[in-house]
Amino acid sequence: MTEVSAIDSFAEKIRTGGHGGLLSAWVGIPEPMFVHHLAQEGFDSVVLDMQHGMWDMASASNAVGQCRSAGKPAIARIPVGDFAVASRLLDAGCTGIIAPMVNSVADAEALVKFTKYPPLGERSWGPTLALNHMRLSADEYLRTANQLTLTIAMVETRAALEAVDGILGVEGIDGIFVGPADLSIALSNGAKLAPDTDEIDRALAHIIARCRAHKKFVCAFGSDGARAGALLKLGCDMAIPSADTAQLRSGAARSIAAARTFAAGG
Repeated sequence: MTEVSAIDSFAEKIRTGGHGGLLSAWVGIPEPMFVHHLAQEGFDSVVLDMQHGMWDMASASNAVGQCRSAGKPAIARIPVGDFAVASRLLDAGCTGIIAPMVNSVADAEALVKFTKYPPLGERSWGPTLALNHMRLSADEYLRTANQLTLTIAMVETRAALEAVDGILGVEGIDGIFVGPADLSIALSNGAKLAPDTDEIDRALAHIIARCRAHKKFVCAFGSDGARAGALLKLGCDMAIPSADTAQLRSGAARSIAAARTFAAGG
């Protein structure tokens, strides 16, 4: 059997833990070269946000190639309920799929149908780019794809929080991704956007405990680097230290402030 590359061992790495926590970039700007630049940094992976970002299938496929050429696995968050595009992204070489608004066992089972080959799911055959990227034969890919790729359900509503044990119990769901922003809106009945609060931390602690019980991993979105660190400390296996747009603007703001301070003689 062909040896699995460092990129394609990512799935096993996040499943087994013991790595001190992973960090992923999060990119909504639909520019593959932007992904390539971020992948040069110390991120463990790069997430392409197709739910709220501007990616289409063509640009996302190119970004997967740019990400892998930089030595990092690409993960994609698909639009709500668009499970068909999940299969296409895996065919393009994505290592994982994050699906938003998975609120029930039925939602989780539908996701698995599109992201796992039989006997777990009903994913259709056609991984041309994935075969090229992974340098696996068709037979090897078919035998190993369910393990080399990740199916990740988002928990971000009251319904999902209540159904988390059932969702985790679906064979083929590899892990959970917590969306603290939407979860805070849901838990406050639409009254507030408060992703970095004790209430969210309590919900996260419950989700982490249920993931541990089911021997599955948990990820979450952090509003900045410090919050991502707090999420890892809380027990998340992977965290996002904010999105590309926030990082771009904060970096620009720091440079502008430094220039103004120096010019003023400070």
